[in-house]
Amino acid sequence: MKPKIFIDGSEGTTGLQIHDRLASRGDIDLLQIEQLKRKDLSERKKYINAADLVFLCLPDEAAREAVLLAENENTCIIDASTAHRVSSGWVYGLSELLPGQKEKIKLAKRVSNPGCHSTGAVLLLAPLVAAELVPTDYPLAITSVTGYTGGGKNMINLYETPGSMMSSELNAPRLYSTSACHKHIPEIIKYTGLKVSPVLIPIVADYPQGMQVIIPLSSNDGEKIFTTLKKHYEKYSNIIVQNESPAFAASNVNAQSDKVLLKVLGYDDKIILTAQFDNLGKGASGAAVQNMNIMLGFDEYRGLKIGE
Repeated sequence: MKPKIFIDGSEGTTGLQIHDRLASRGDIDLLQIEQLKRKDLSERKKYINAADLVFLCLPDEAAREAVLLAENENTCIIDASTAHRVSSGWVYGLSELLPGQKEKIKLAKRVSNPGCHSTGAVLLLAPLVAAELVPTDYPLAITSVTGYTGGGKNMINLYETPGSMMSSELNAPRLYSTSACHKHIPEIIKYTGLKVSPVLIPIVADYPQGMQVIIPLSSNDGEKIFTTLKKHYEKYSNIIVQNESPAFAASNVNAQSDKVLLKVLGYDDKIILTAQFDNLGKGASGAAVQNMNIMLGFDEYRGLKIGE
């Protein structure tokens, strides 16, 4: 019998992307709630408990409420919100994190999908902190440039509506979360092993998809850093590690893909680490589908775009 899948919040950007990825798959049964009842609490509860696996594509508070609706002990949940990313009892849905993480996801009933900015930061830093190549108290500054689709429907409409009131500002990259307390920081700290909070500098720019996380380091261990990342990710088909320095490194280089390109750049004791991937792919819906595949026993990369 094919597993039943329900997307709670299928009208949002991440929900729509997950739906598009799953709609043509013949190995699952995608449950469809009536359009007029998608916010009906009792109807949602019925679908959540009828499903083998549920994607929560909701705001944080709504995601917490949805978890309380799940009374079927066999129902697995993947939460795409920030609500449970550092919560006890939830497994972080980044299978490449450290050895054993994929097995934890496979056995889990509750999986938190990583944030987009934190995905790049954790992939770059976790193996290096574990290898003691980045000290846990290193004063990190992380810059992350992303396309506007990561901001959801309102931001997409803002950028794509002709004659927007903010059109002159929208033409330029915009720094946001200027209070320096971005909601992805707690998961970056927890899953990298850092003891000091990094400064996260998120920037949204006038292009749809793709992002680049950039981390500068002062270190004489550039070759060790490269070989450590290369060895850690060599068994993963969706992650490529390079140390060639291009003339330019575009933030949309992996748009429309589920791959991640990690680079170790720089010279002497000046190193720049970068992660280039799709904010809606490995940064959101692609990662969610990857986690679903693991939890249900499918090939991890089924339905993902990781080919050349």
